Amino acid sequence: MDYPLVSIITVNYNHPAVTVALLVSLLKISYPNIEIIVVDNASEESPEIIHTSFPDVIFIQNKKNLGFAGGNNEGVRNAKGKYILFINNDTEVLPGFLEPLIARCESDPRIGGVSPKIKFFYQPDTIQFCGQGPMNPYTMRSFGFGNRAKDKGQFEVDRKTNFLHGAAMLIPVSVIKKVGMMPECYFLYYEELDWSSMILKSGYHLWYVHDSVVLHKESVTTGKQTPFKTYYMNRSRILYLRRNLHGLTFLISIMYQLIIAIPKNSIVFLLHVRNGHFKAYMKALWWHLRHLFSVEIHLNSKFNH
Repeated sequence: MDYPLVSIITVNYNHPAVTVALLVSLLKISYPNIEIIVVDNASEESPEIIHTSFPDVIFIQNKKNLGFAGGNNEGVRNAKGKYILFINNDTEVLPGFLEPLIARCESDPRIGGVSPKIKFFYQPDTIQFCGQGPMNPYTMRSFGFGNRAKDKGQFEVDRKTNFLHGAAMLIPVSVIKKVGMMPECYFLYYEELDWSSMILKSGYHLWYVHDSVVLHKESVTTGKQTPFKTYYMNRSRILYLRRNLHGLTFLISIMYQLIIAIPKNSIVFLLHVRNGHFKAYMKALWWHLRHLFSVEIHLNSKFNH
């Protein structure tokens, strides 16, 4: 096969040792034509070990935290590859993971992006992602195929997917030029789901590639269940609704949120008021009230290299 240049972008925010572990695994891969870009999102913990230990890695130091999308977009602006692999810093890869992703993309120009099989790093026999179903237009949730199932070879076929997984996704630069960059209004969570929707609406297909494997440590930066995560997850869920639903579906979804989801979630988080989840949830709702008529949430960054 040909080996087009792949720009591998990862975003670091604190936890430089986690990023170092990813870089060590990337340097062992069999694919011969890559460049690695690390974007540091104004970490409080010094990232010096990254650019001193890996002098061939392109290191970008942001002056402020631009979030997941903003950090990745900064990497895109410095990338030279035909393809861009966006990969979480809390992952590690298997040596031959990249070839199947490239082969799938090269097989059909209508493919707008691919994601590998993702397993849990600390439970490598357990699946996190093997493709994803459609978004429920009312709950703003979707289901992942095989999520938390033991890998017994039941997902060994490539398949189309409704969404890519933000932990690892390969996208042709030509698609980014046409569709635009990852939407930065989210800061955290749902941005890759929105971007996937943008790619699909532009006429492309998205694929899960079964014989590419990435191991994910999951939520190292944000924590598994923290008020920080509660705020951004709920803020972004409603933001996805506002950006992607229209007409009657939008009205029904808003009514569902007002009558069912918000009261239910408020009660659940109120039971955990001492650890800050209720306050974080209220803050997420208040953000939407303050930005009720904001046109900026519907804007997307255009590709500029």
